[in-house]
Amino acid sequence: NQEFNDRALSMIAWAKGVENEKTGKDQEAIRDFTRAIELDPGNKYAFNSRALTKGKSGDYEGAIEDYTKGLEIDPEDPLMYRNRGVDKAILEDYTGAISDYNKVIEITPDDSYAYYLRAGLKSDLGDYQGATSDYNKAIELDPQYADYYTNRGISKENNGDLKGACADWKKAAELGDKDAAEWVREQCQ
Repeated sequence: NQEFNDRALSMIAWAKGVENEKTGKDQEAIRDFTRAIELDPGNKYAFNSRALTKGKSGDYEGAIEDYTKGLEIDPEDPLMYRNRGVDKAILEDYTGAISDYNKVIEITPDDSYAYYLRAGLKSDLGDYQGATSDYNKAIELDPQYADYYTNRGISKENNGDLKGACADWKKAAELGDKDAAEWVREQCQ
């Protein structure tokens, strides 16, 4: 039937778009994703891929629009919430970004990266205690990721806890973060 054919053709157009995006042909990829959506307006993968490509091209508003449409199709997709949050943060919609990261955490409470992203925004907004709490959770979930320790150390330093910051930077340095190793040499003797 026609609906089945349209869905199949939509997935083919989407796959073509993915290939074009991988080879740096972003505008062609966007056209392919748009064609996929025209064939099947319920193709969340096409909305997600078009949004990623738009964001990569600097069209953050267009990306957010596509993530929102994709989330109307699948309101439990944590990756689209996370990616939309990143684009909102780039546009300095911090409240919107934090709201999207909250939704990611609600859907997938073991997503350490969502805690990390939310912590970064809290830190940027001067909520160092909230940031430290989120970094703590990210570290609890993924204790081998150096950036989590590095950034928790920055939050601790900004909150007046240089001793705690140094401990985090030492751990980050052990995990391979060269900047953290430099900060230990400069500030933690």
